[in-house]
Amino acid sequence: MIVLIATCFTGLKLTSFGQVLEAPPRDGIFDKSAIVELQPIPYVYLREADIVWTKRIWRTVDMREKMNLPYYYPEQPQGSWKSLVQVLMDGLREGTLTAYSTTNDQFLYPITFKEMMDKLEQPERVSLKRPDGTDFDTVITKPFYASDVKKFMIKEDWFFDKQRSVFEVRILGICPLMASYTDQGEYRGDQQLFWVYFPECRNFFAHAEIFNMKNGSAGRMSFDDAFTKRIFGSYITKFENVYDRQINQYAIGVDALLESERAKNEIFEFEEGLWEY
Repeated sequence: MIVLIATCFTGLKLTSFGQVLEAPPRDGIFDKSAIVELQPIPYVYLREADIVWTKRIWRTVDMREKMNLPYYYPEQPQGSWKSLVQVLMDGLREGTLTAYSTTNDQFLYPITFKEMMDKLEQPERVSLKRPDGTDFDTVITKPFYASDVKKFMIKEDWFFDKQRSVFEVRILGICPLMASYTDQGEYRGDQQLFWVYFPECRNFFAHAEIFNMKNGSAGRMSFDDAFTKRIFGSYITKFENVYDRQINQYAIGVDALLESERAKNEIFEFEEGLWEY
């Protein structure tokens, strides 16, 4: 009798351990392995003597635009599917990526994840009401959510390589932008959160899946693919100039939009002027 009871308990123990080790049901119709195995296509080596023309551009991507929605959604991670800002935060948290200060955009001052979060989650003094209706002041720390970021900035270089006779562009950095408001709730512009060096992010981005608006999850598209193929809409906010000024420093409203279009057309016309038909 004692042996039988011991055997039953042993069987129950093995069964419980078996249930713990058993893999969960597959959430889909196939195992996703393509994204995990992807590697970014390496850049072609460039010689300084072969670069005969360059143009540095800063552009802003508004993730609320229809074309850019895959960079913003999902607001909450769903398995391996995450938004761009959430992917960046995960990479910074685990130390795979490096954040740089927004003091300048030359990637000179790396900052730790804790320093960055201290900047993003600063304590604020607010006024609250007690149950009896009286007011009292207290200090609260508002948590940072990736969904609070609606825009990001891209720094890139356009160039012409005479050796290969190609006109190309390479992204240098990405900077999330978050709307900033006064105490009265008035919008006062976009605040730069941190910079990341794009070539350092490529291996990490190659394993981060982005929603393919054409054929869904079967598209097997990564964030590295999306940036390399330039699947995003944007507008130019600054181009390399002798004054080192942003467009909004000397033009506002419609004039700023026209200046942004002029800068874009200048690049297009230069490329068209390179060839004879």
